[in-house]
Amino acid sequence: MLLPGALLHAKDSQKLVDCNAVFEQRKGEILRELDRLDEAQQGFELYKEAQLDLIAKKERKLSEKLSEVNATLQKVTATKKEILELYEKNKKLLEEIKKAKDDKITASYLKMKDSKAAAILDAMPRPEAAKILFNLTPKKIAKVMAKMDPDIASKVTELLTQGPPFDSNSTK
Repeated sequence: MLLPGALLHAKDSQKLVDCNAVFEQRKGEILRELDRLDEAQQGFELYKEAQLDLIAKKERKLSEKLSEVNATLQKVTATKKEILELYEKNKKLLEEIKKAKDDKITASYLKMKDSKAAAILDAMPRPEAAKILFNLTPKKIAKVMAKMDPDIASKVTELLTQGPPFDSNSTK
């Protein structure tokens, strides 16, 4: 009877050895898989750090570019402001020059004999004649227009009733 028990014990022992061999084999596979996963994790960590460094560098460059753009925008805004100020200054100066010119022309026509003024105004384009007459006193306008050609005086009167600015596209 010992024989069947010993045989049973030998079979259990064999199963135990087979299980241990399977466990050892699986243990080796698991350890290799753990090593592979560890290497993959280390590679991922290195990749992650490299990507974070790259992102940080790009953010710094972007920040620098943004600062440059803002500085350029400030310069452009300041230049635009200066140009607008110069434009307004020049516009005012031009108006002063135009007024001085008109005043001088008006003074010349006020001093001129009515017949001479009428002859000059008859020969010039109607809008220009209207512009000059517009700046004269009503008394002087009446005296000069009385000496002008009636057709021309009529056309100039039409322009005067429309008021400035006098259309330079009108016929002579």
